[in-house]
Formats: sequence, C-alpha cells, structure tokens
Amino acid sequence: MSRYIIALILFFLTFSASAQRTLIYCGNLLDVKSGKLQPSTTIIVQGDTIVAVAKGYTTSNASDSIIDLKGMTVLPGLIDMHVHLEGETRKGEELDMFTLNDADVAFRSVVFARRTLLAGFTTVRDLGGSGVNTALKNAVNQGLVPGPRIFSAGKAIATTGGHADPTNSYRNDLMGDPGPAEGVINGYEEAIKAVRQRYKEGADLIKITSTGGVLSLARDGAGAQFTDEELKGIVETARDYGMHTAAHAHGAEGMKRAVLAGITTIEHGTQMTEEIMDLMISKGTFYVPTISAGKFVAEKAKEPGYFNPLVVPKALAIGPRIQGTFTKAYKRGVKIAFGTDSGVSPHGQNAMEFAFMVEAGMPSIEAIRSATITNAAILGMADQIGYLEAGKRADIIAVTGNPLTDITSLQRVVFVMKDGVVYSP
Repeated sequence: MSRYIIALILFFLTFSASAQRTLIYCGNLLDVKSGKLQPSTTIIVQGDTIVAVAKGYTTSNASDSIIDLKGMTVLPGLIDMHVHLEGETRKGEELDMFTLNDADVAFRSVVFARRTLLAGFTTVRDLGGSGVNTALKNAVNQGLVPGPRIFSAGKAIATTGGHADPTNSYRNDLMGDPGPAEGVINGYEEAIKAVRQRYKEGADLIKITSTGGVLSLARDGAGAQFTDEELKGIVETARDYGMHTAAHAHGAEGMKRAVLAGITTIEHGTQMTEEIMDLMISKGTFYVPTISAGKFVAEKAKEPGYFNPLVVPKALAIGPRIQGTFTKAYKRGVKIAFGTDSGVSPHGQNAMEFAFMVEAGMPSIEAIRSATITNAAILGMADQIGYLEAGKRADIIAVTGNPLTDITSLQRVVFVMKDGVVYSP
C-alpha cells in the first residue's frame, strides 16, 4: 500500500473522529449571563469544543453519542481561584516538610486534583506550593492524570520570616537563609528576581503573602510584610512577564499597600476597611474571600492539639471574621471572585463556599457568576470558558436540583465534562 493511500486513510479516520458529535440533552441549562434557566436544551460538542447550543432536543445521527441529562440542571464548569493541591490540612502536618519527598507530595496532589474535578471545578488557580503544583499542571495538560485546568503560582513569594517563608520555626542549624530561588525576598532587586524565577519555573501567575497568616509557624497573623518598593518590583515585573498577581492579606496595612501597588486579587481580606474597599473599587481590584478556610480553621482551633500552639490564637482571631468582611465588601460594591483556599479546607468540598456567600447576602446567581464569568475574565480565558455557547471549550457540569433556588445543589455534582472528555459519572 502506497504512502499516499495510507495518508489518505489516516486523514479520513481523523476527520471522521473529529466530526463525531456528542449531544447533551439538558433538562435545564443555566444561562449564567441572564440568570435564567433554559428548559429542554441541547449542547452539541465536537472534540473539545461546544459547536452549538440549541433549543429543544436535537435529533441525533447514527454516529452521534447521546448524554441524557434531562433530569438535571446543566451549567459551565466552575472555577476556583484559590486552592492548594499539594496537600490538605490535618493534625501534625508541620512534620511533612521533614518526612515527605516531592514524589510523596506529587502522588497526593493527583488524588486532590481528581477530587476537585469531580466536584465540578474544571479550572483552578493553585496559589502556592513547592513547585509540584506546576508539575501537576503539566501532567494534567498532557492527559497523564485527571484534574482541573490549573493556573499555578508555583512557590508563593514571601519576605524573611513572612507567611510563606518555608523555614519558619526551624531549628537554627536547619533554618539557613532562603532567597529568591526559594521564594523569599528582601528588597526591590530580589523581588524582581523572585518573579523572574517563578516565570522560569513555569508559573502562570505570582502569589505573594503581603501580611502574616494563620497556618504559618510564626506569631504574627496580620502585620504588613512587604515594603512599597518590594511590591512595586513584584507587580511591575509580573506585568512585564504577562502574569497577574494575587496577594494573601489579612491585615489592613499590608492589604492597602498591595492594592496601591496594583495587585490583581486580594485573598482573604479579613481586616479590610471601608477605605480599602473604596480603593479596591477605584482600582478594579478583585476580592477572593475564602470563607470556607476561615470557618474551617476557626472550628479546628477549638480541637485540642489539632494545630500548633502558634497557630491557635491566630485561627481564633482571624477565621470567624472573613464571612462578615465579605458581607461588607459585597454590599459596598467590591468585585468578588470565587475562591475557597481548599487544601486548608478539604478538597472536593469547594462548593460549600457558595452556600456561605449566599448566607452572607449574595444572590445565588451572582455567586455562580463569580465562579464562572468573573473568574474566566481574570484568567484571560473569557473567550474559552465560563459560559456555555458555541466556540467555548466543552467544560460542562450537571447537578440535581436548581441552584438558583437551592445553592447547595452545587454540592451534588452528578456529571463532569472537561475539554469534551467525560470524567463523571
């Protein structure tokens, strides 16, 4: 058989496979832009792309594949802007740095990634790990392991002794002096170098810890930890390299400095003042509340021995406040982006955040938009994900019930498709 004939056969086989359609019959399709349910709708998928969304149930051809979701509500794959896929909070986890190898962390991350995907979250931002998070992103992109589409920050950037300094509370002979390569900076030049190092390692965005934090083994949970010059170096360099920025921030001063420097998103925002809220509105800064994490650490801090003694008072002081801050920020008009800090709270329970947001005063449809349209725009993927229409990627989930009237239905995901591939059931 000639090479020409073989090539022709392969072409037709490839064309035939790509031309095959999957028809998804939706009992109700949630139009997240209008906030309305569209009954009896068909989504037509070819390859990894939605090619049409049609009223009624489209008549199938012999070669079509049918997915019957007539008893379900169908909506776009959800986007979580704050997860940590390398681990999950548990009693005694501070020993992990001394007992787990990168391979151990990697195998765990695969489990957490799959759990997140099956919960209906087809895209996430991983906001800080060891670098395994970036390798996990690559493995998912290559189809080696199932998981959400990952935007990885790699190693978060801290100052010496700051929230993401990996050697906090180490013995003196083990502490050393980590620098930009390890994500620890002091001064403008080192700030620039740390950003460039993250870019070199394959990170998609930059995460900084602009204030103290709850789970780090350090006394302070809210004080400012970067100078204005350091923040300027980080934000400007990230822009130069085409990356957006996220700032962990509990205390007001560090939060204000980050917003003034041009940070893209504020994470947690516990002690956010009205002045900072107005500043965020004027500068277009997004707020990622992570109420789930606040509630989780506040609850676990009451359990004797669950957290290190350095962590307990911070968890009790900061955790319970986040939901109240969210209410004030939302009512004042701060732009909200959905994020959970899963990894602090358990992976796979991400959708509980919706219930906390609605409980705090946000209408269900706005909470859903924050995890679809809003987050897609921040990630620069508004033309590809976040809404179900022709030309978008086939990231599609289904739930039992109506999330507009029962937001907890988003915790009951029964179908997940990402890039046209079905992962559940």
